[in-house]
Amino acid sequence: MIKDKVKVKKTRRIRVRKRIRKKIFGTAERPRLTVYKSNRYLYVQAIDDEAGRTLAYATTLEKDFEEFGRNRKNLKAAEKLGEVIAQRLKEKGIETVIFDRNGYPYHGKVKALADAARKAGLKF
Repeated sequence: MIKDKVKVKKTRRIRVRKRIRKKIFGTAERPRLTVYKSNRYLYVQAIDDEAGRTLAYATTLEKDFEEFGRNRKNLKAAEKLGEVIAQRLKEKGIETVIFDRNGYPYHGKVKALADAARKAGLKF
């Protein structure tokens, strides 16, 4: 019963993700900022879909996030991750991005990450 519930939730997220990806497309000037949540970590990357390459990425696996201990998937880690990716993109001269929530609901960790990136100077 539980496996079916998890499977339904995952397929629903994938369906939403496909619907979102039809509409958004990243370029070199305005890359797609996509979020992924695993069971333990958060990942974010800026993708140029025209060239098919990642321009910048950040993850809670990095040494900067050791202060959070084993719990690297909380709201504070998401906020710091937003600041880190914004800083890395600004170093490359990128000011605006298209936010791709990757099928996840826009609240909690995803919203915290997006708000922190906006606060650090990214526009989307």
